Amino acid sequence: MNKPNFFRIAAVLMVSSGLIIAAGCTDKGTDKPGGDTDGPKNVENGGTPSPGSTTKNVYDLVIPVGLEPLDIPVDNPLTQAKIDLGKILYFDTRLSKDGTISCATCHDPKNAWAEPTATSTGIAGQIGDRNSPTILNSAYFESLFWDGRSPSLEHQALGPIENPIEMGHDLQVVVDQLSKIPGYQVMFEAAFNGEGVSKQNIAKAIASFERTLLSGNSPYDRKEMDESAQRGEKLFTKAGCQFCHAQPLFGSDKFHNIGIGTKGEKPDPGRQTVSLADDDRDWGKFRVPTLRNVALTGPYFHDGKIATLEEAVNIMASGGIENHNISPMLKKVKDAKLTDQDKADLTAFLKALTGDIPQVEAPEMPK
Repeated sequence: MNKPNFFRIAAVLMVSSGLIIAAGCTDKGTDKPGGDTDGPKNVENGGTPSPGSTTKNVYDLVIPVGLEPLDIPVDNPLTQAKIDLGKILYFDTRLSKDGTISCATCHDPKNAWAEPTATSTGIAGQIGDRNSPTILNSAYFESLFWDGRSPSLEHQALGPIENPIEMGHDLQVVVDQLSKIPGYQVMFEAAFNGEGVSKQNIAKAIASFERTLLSGNSPYDRKEMDESAQRGEKLFTKAGCQFCHAQPLFGSDKFHNIGIGTKGEKPDPGRQTVSLADDDRDWGKFRVPTLRNVALTGPYFHDGKIATLEEAVNIMASGGIENHNISPMLKKVKDAKLTDQDKADLTAFLKALTGDIPQVEAPEMPK
């Protein structure tokens, strides 16, 4: 599938489920720093419509405060019918071979659209080796999953369905099964002008729904940070964090090795599995995660082995974990020699990046 024309985000530092930190498909409680919203809204509810809405788009996407306009793929314009269909598919466990796993299992709206466990559990109790990142604001990125193997939401949507340790299904079998469900027949016909159920239309519908899952309007965006967070913002720049975790997403499509997991028995080669570089240039590199909502999306880093935001900040402030391919970008962070108070202020700043989280309930499944 051709890469959608998303705007590019500048480079940024590194971490899991969100921070110098956040995650891929293989983010908690009621005391969330940010407010909640009632799910996707259209322009009638107020907000800034996306300029990508053309050609029979009946849905004008509202861009939250702090985010930039979002380009919508020309071959997959947003419509209410597609978004509604994608929402149901996102929550439907029938997309997995044994009927137990859905997209929402690992990217749960009750956990800031991420997962509160280190790594994901797929069909038959199989355990993955990477942390599931938040799906929030993923529409802005051109490299998805920790290793960047998918260039778009459309491409990403189908991968977990056939991954043997995730949903473990056969896409053609899924198409055949959904085609026999009257409720789905009606919804696919409405969303795709009579085209019906197909692999491509499943991907387009799920991607359309995910494209509406945006989060902004944080204390940082509203300029309502406390003094500690304000100091932390200055330290974020002083330590060079913004070179990797660039605004407005505080993340990027770049890949860096920060040393996480490199000391294990079988280190995850990361980006190298995709680039197939014949040397170690991509070894141990993972995509720079977004830091928006990072306070809600632990555990952290690609392997989910760091439980708290404070631990994650400590690792990054120390310059990562030394290894033969560690990113040179981390030297500036280490040279900043952040004190305990500095790290506390930096953590306060990261918490101030917590925005409104779309609240979506699982819909009734078609029969």
